[in-house]
Amino acid sequence: MPPDRKSSHKGHFARKRFGQHFLADVGVIEDIVRAIKPKPGQALVEIGPGLGAMTDPVVAECEHLTVIELDRDLVQRLRQRPELTVIESDVLKVDFGALALERAPRKLRVIGNLPYNISTPILFHLLPWADHVEDQHFMLQKEVVDRMVAGPGCKDYGRLSVMLQWRYHMESVVDVPPTAFDPPPRVDSAVVRMVPLPPPEGINQKLLGEIVTVAFSQRRKLLRHTLGAWLTTRGVDVDFNVTRRAEEVPVAEYLALAKHCQA
Repeated sequence: MPPDRKSSHKGHFARKRFGQHFLADVGVIEDIVRAIKPKPGQALVEIGPGLGAMTDPVVAECEHLTVIELDRDLVQRLRQRPELTVIESDVLKVDFGALALERAPRKLRVIGNLPYNISTPILFHLLPWADHVEDQHFMLQKEVVDRMVAGPGCKDYGRLSVMLQWRYHMESVVDVPPTAFDPPPRVDSAVVRMVPLPPPEGINQKLLGEIVTVAFSQRRKLLRHTLGAWLTTRGVDVDFNVTRRAEEVPVAEYLALAKHCQA
């Protein structure tokens, strides 16, 4: 890749314990910012701004940006910029509900190049606040994005698919090769767009999560061995086809089953 297509490290070295891989390909960054379409006045929040590869072009469009960063050295740099509000914290400890109240009545637009080692916990951490979010754009390991957007009958369709698709419409919008980072990760990446859906009525997320976890606990077996046994143990009488595998059941059917189990 030509040297002028990569941004600099700015004297900071990636830290393995933070899962840092800095996005450096200017062309890829431009593609991502076009997908986000930041505008002035929006309540944009970036998770893990790092060296500012996405921060700089995004804040140039939206004029102000809240950033969440754990690395103290990077926090010191970021706090020198008046156009940024800096939250020094582990993102898994951030109360996005409180953050949404501060930005109300605007809904949050959350973006970020998520640390791949904790990307799934971050997605689940954000789930309870979906009603306060306009959209989310995250760079993740491509394998994870494929699982997030997979439909029933696909080998990638699993617990993560169901537990996110019941609350978000999702699509993969940008593919990102390892060479776009410095240092390059060992995996391909992709950017996913997540737009919250209206919450279905009468759904207990904890119960839904238990049902889906049981269903996918033994993917190769028919559901009568897993979810069927779970329903029998709880004395649940329901017309639900357990002669299928978990990956064959659409999200809507898992939701219907959770609603029935609550009744």
